[in-house]
Order: sequence, then C-alpha cells, then structure tokens
Amino acid sequence: MYSDGIKKGPHRAPARAMFKATGLSDADLEKPLVAIANTWTEVGPCNFNLRELAEKVKDGVRKAGGTPLEFNTIVVSDGISMGTEAMKASLVSREVIADSIELCVRGHMFDAVVALSACDKTIPATLMALARLDLPSVMLYGGSIMPGQYEGRNVTIQDVFEAVGACAAGRMTPEQLKQMENGACPGAGACGGQFTANTMSTAATFLGMSPMSANDVPATDPRKFAVAERCGTLVMELLQKNIRPSQIITRDALENAIASVVATGGSTNAVLHLLAIAREMGVALELEDFDRISAKTPIIADLKPGGRFTAPDMETAGGQRLLAKRLRDAGHIVDSLTVTGRSLFEEAAEAVETPGQEVLTTFEKPLKPMGGIGILRGSLAPEGCVVKLSGHNRTNFVGPARVFDTEDAAFAAVQSGGIKSGDVVVIRYVGPKGGPGMPEMLGVTGAIVGAGLSDSVSLITDGRFSGATYGFMVGHVSPEAAAGGPIAFIEDGDQIEIDVVKRSIDVHADLNSRSANWQPKEHAYKTGVFAKYARLVSSASEGAVTNNYSAPMPAKQTTKAGAAK
Repeated sequence: MYSDGIKKGPHRAPARAMFKATGLSDADLEKPLVAIANTWTEVGPCNFNLRELAEKVKDGVRKAGGTPLEFNTIVVSDGISMGTEAMKASLVSREVIADSIELCVRGHMFDAVVALSACDKTIPATLMALARLDLPSVMLYGGSIMPGQYEGRNVTIQDVFEAVGACAAGRMTPEQLKQMENGACPGAGACGGQFTANTMSTAATFLGMSPMSANDVPATDPRKFAVAERCGTLVMELLQKNIRPSQIITRDALENAIASVVATGGSTNAVLHLLAIAREMGVALELEDFDRISAKTPIIADLKPGGRFTAPDMETAGGQRLLAKRLRDAGHIVDSLTVTGRSLFEEAAEAVETPGQEVLTTFEKPLKPMGGIGILRGSLAPEGCVVKLSGHNRTNFVGPARVFDTEDAAFAAVQSGGIKSGDVVVIRYVGPKGGPGMPEMLGVTGAIVGAGLSDSVSLITDGRFSGATYGFMVGHVSPEAAAGGPIAFIEDGDQIEIDVVKRSIDVHADLNSRSANWQPKEHAYKTGVFAKYARLVSSASEGAVTNNYSAPMPAKQTTKAGAAK
C-alpha cells in the first residue's frame, strides 16, 4: 500500500502515535487509508448535505475493508456571491480546491480518494485533483435541489435573478419578488436546472468518474445515503483492481462528456472546466472540439434555463442513463471505462424510460438540430469565444456596442432603462486576469431577461455566464481586455456582428488605430490570492488554468471513432 510509506515500520512510530490520538487502532492502520475529500459548507444550500453523505461514504469504505479519513476544503457559493465583488472568488476557488485536495492527499500518502462535490466549481476542482493524483478515485455529486414554489408553479434560483429585473422594470411588485425569494430554494442541493452544477454532474458521469445514476439522485432524497455508501465500497473495488483516473479520463471519455453537455443545453462553463480537466490529465483538447461535437449533436433535453424541466424531473424520466442510451443509439458517444468497472455502454443498456416522460426527446425529433454551445472567432475574438445556443433561436445579431468596463455599470444601465432593443452590451475587463477571476454575469443577463429584452439584446464579455443564463450571449472572449485583446478597444456605437452560421464575431471599426496608447488597467488587488491568480492564470481559451508550468500537451490522440483529433 502507498500509505505504508507513512505508517509502517519502527521508524514510523511517531506517525502512528498521532494517528492513534484521533481514535485509530493498529487494525485500522493495517488497512488502506482512503481520503474522503469533502467540500461541505454551511454557506449556501448546494453543499449543505455533504457532511451527512460523507458519513455514509465512510461506512461503505469500512465495510469494504478500508480506513476512511475525512478532510474538508473551501467552497464559494456562486448563487450568493453573484453580482458582487465576491463573485471574483468563484473561479479562483476551483484552483484552490484542486490544490488543497492534492496537497492533503499527497501530504498523508492516501491509497485512494472519494471526493464529494456540489456547487459549480467544486465538481471540476475535485476532478482536476483526482486527475493529478491518479489514485483509485470516485467523485460523488451531492445532488440537485428540488424545485421551489411560487404562485403554484415550480421555480429555481434563475427565476429569482430574473424577478429582480422584472421588479425594476415594473413588471413585478416588491411583494411578489419577496414571495419568489422565500419560495425558490426549499432546502439542500445545488441549483436545479441544467446550470453549471448539474451540467458538470452530467459531464462527470459521462467522463466515467461518477457512477452512473449516482449523481441523478436529488440531495434530499433518502436514496442518496445508499448511493453514498456504495461509493465507499466502490472505491475499495477500484483500489483492489488498481483502476485509476488515467485509465478512465481518456480522449474518448472527454468527448463523451462534451456530447452530454451539448445534448442537454448545458452551461458554457463546461468549456472552461473540461479544458482544465483535460490539461490535468495530459489529454489534448481544444475549443474546436467543442464546436465540432456540438455541431453534430442535437439538443434533446428540455431543461432549464431554456426549457421547462429541472434535474429531478430528468431523474424521474430516466436520468443520465437514458441520456446515455439515446446518445449511444444515435452514435454520438463511444464506449469507455467507468468507475463502476463497467463500460458506459453497459450502463446505458440498463436504461428504463418512464412512459409519457417529456424531459428527453429523441434524436429523430430533437428540440434543436445542433448542440447548445458554439465557438466563434473573428476580429473581436481571435483566440475564440463561446456562444450559448440553447434557450433562443437566433443565429445572427448586428447592433451598436454599449461598452462597460464593469458589471455594476452594465447592471445599472439595464435597471435604469438605458439599454434598448438592438443594443450589444459589452462588458470587459472581467476576464481571468482582468476580474481577476472571470466573474459570471447572471445579474446582468437576469436583468435583461426580466426587462423583457432577452430576444432583442445581445451581451458580449470576456467574463463568464452562469449556467442559468439564456439568450444570445457570448462569453470567454479571448484575448481578454486585460491582456490587450481587441475587446479593449471597442467604443460605444461600434457595429458588432455575430454570425453563428459562419462561426464569426467581428467589430466593424479600426481597432488597431486605437491600440497605440493603450495601457492595462490596474485592479485593486496588489497582494494575496487574487494578485497571485492574475499573474498565473492562462487565457479562457485554454481553460483559465494556473498550472502554466506544465509540460507541453501531448500529440493529438486517435479516438475509437477513428478520426485523428
């Protein structure tokens, strides 16, 4: 056992003495040490149930002959921090979580890992850490929140953000907004639509790092305890068979994960996160891979934010297993290994569709003919940007720029009625370096929807969008403004053209003439984690990772589908 290096032999008596101070016995120390990497927090509902789930995971490890040891790491709640200075911490937390899990596991020489995640950044962060460590590992998602209630209908946190805009526009009273606020989040669990958390939960299953159907079970469902215990026994099976993430997170698995994201109209944040996971695993993955897969994979899931249903509805309909069967039968995924020891296709074969369900349609009658993500390039984004294609039917937009250097200024303009139909709202200096931290723009996009402008206004940013965002929105513009990208030189009134069919995004102005005297803006953070992040972080087109010292990416691999990637 790897852990023997820290616990076995006469010279390790001091270490054993300290282990025994926590209640471990000699018998416990003879067994494999299994890290339970928890992201539990009292700050927000998403991860609030993970403390209870961790106890069940530990029960499973013990029953299978291991010694579980739990530790915790940080969480930043996107939904709470959204629209404030605090939101800059969100993407930064992904790196801190991954680093802290890696450090704790390496620092105690654990033999295997079960990581518990929920809120948006905790899912990719745990997967990034597991990829680095390459120990037998399982990732368990804490589960979706159940729908809230407002005036007899199901609602999510997305509705609250949009209600803020509706209230400002006079389309909802303050009393109604309060009722919405009080009813939207009924208990523990991550945001209920196919927002970033549920998008990445789906991706983790198709990546093979979460057991099929485990992530489907909602947070407060009593079945979740049995799922957690099974993950504890499962990691011991992986340890016995010596199955590691490097055997699971392959190029094929990453493409399967992308297919699951675009087929469900998932969050654009998945682009950043899957690029980052691929980098940790040393697998070549590029923006064009997302575009290629999305272009040939229709949307078949009628999920919020653009659709009608939530993650618990999808689980009732047949869940991720049914999605896997649909994708397999249509040839949009290939077979790959999963943490259950079974292949993805073996798992898909056991799908059971609930009669009459309306959440997942078929590829013969898709909701949209292409997936929910597109990659654009042009004079505005030479290194690429990401457009969300679900939740609207537009493929072209031309309009004058309304330029803002902060999210607050853009939000105020929307709330005051300063944004008109046909405008292209540009929010810059909010990229990975410029934020720093690449905050999400849900406050602004929610306000645009609430003001009734979602079909007539576009928004472009070098920042990110929440998974709850919908409308004709373009994010991750690279290079970002803080790096001297073209977006830094746009002025009010410049005509911007977005063409999804051509995969282009251009500004009709002489930007070169404006760049001569440009100086990067200074942000307020001169020391500390934000300053360090701004110095280290890569472009959004590369996943906004901070491990830029890594070895060059390997040569492109060939997938089972046969084409060189």
